[in-house]
Amino acid sequence: MSLPPSSRSDRSREKILHAAISEFSEHGLAGARISAIAAAAQVNKALLYYYFNGKEALYTAALEEVANTIATRAIAVLELDCSPGERLLRFTLQHFDRILTQHGFQALMQQEMIRFRQGESHAMGLLAEKAFGPMFNRLLALIEAGVRSGELCAVDTMQTAYACLGANVFYFLSAPMMQLISPEDPLAPSSVAHRRTAAIEFLGQALFTDRRHGAQLAQAVLASMPMPEISAPLYPRSPVHRLADAPGTLSQDGSTEVVGKKTA
Repeated sequence: MSLPPSSRSDRSREKILHAAISEFSEHGLAGARISAIAAAAQVNKALLYYYFNGKEALYTAALEEVANTIATRAIAVLELDCSPGERLLRFTLQHFDRILTQHGFQALMQQEMIRFRQGESHAMGLLAEKAFGPMFNRLLALIEAGVRSGELCAVDTMQTAYACLGANVFYFLSAPMMQLISPEDPLAPSSVAHRRTAAIEFLGQALFTDRRHGAQLAQAVLASMPMPEISAPLYPRSPVHRLADAPGTLSQDGSTEVVGKKTA
């Protein structure tokens, strides 16, 4: 049975957006090619231009599509029928898993933030208004509700949000450097699994007025939200010589001690 025209139209637009996210995340707005997007979506360029008035419009639509999906899923977690503290832990773990698995969107957002700082972005305001602003406002309201109920510690609301989300961002953002200076690969599956667990366990101890309650919630949340499978390495292994592999350690003054020698 063939699809009705409206369904075929929606499917074609969806395929174009999916192909665009992949192309833009890999090559950026300037390097992406409309012909490559059309080929990957298995549509002709005329149909692509029928839906989107140029590459900039397609880029913005692709960003908006994935951002809205992410925000909708995140808001659903924030509105679960459980305590504010449990929802906060679930939201934080979902955020970790999103960075872990949705590489295309993470690359797009990093590119867009650079464009925004250079005064070239037309999408950031739209994303803030329609997707991330409503999501973040709900997050802050949730934290405040947890403080009022006595479940969460009465500390600065924004700092709590930064503690939950900022640690996740820093872990993945700093991974290339940590590969060079740490004795372990931070993006090996075993390392990611350990850090994922440690992040939630830490918040269970740090944010809750009753630390035993927080620890129990952390274990329950981790048990109910297993780590997603990692289908491919997040970053290629750096060919640069790692400090952690050198026959010595960094001393407190920043010099390197190697077999009785000390170098600046």
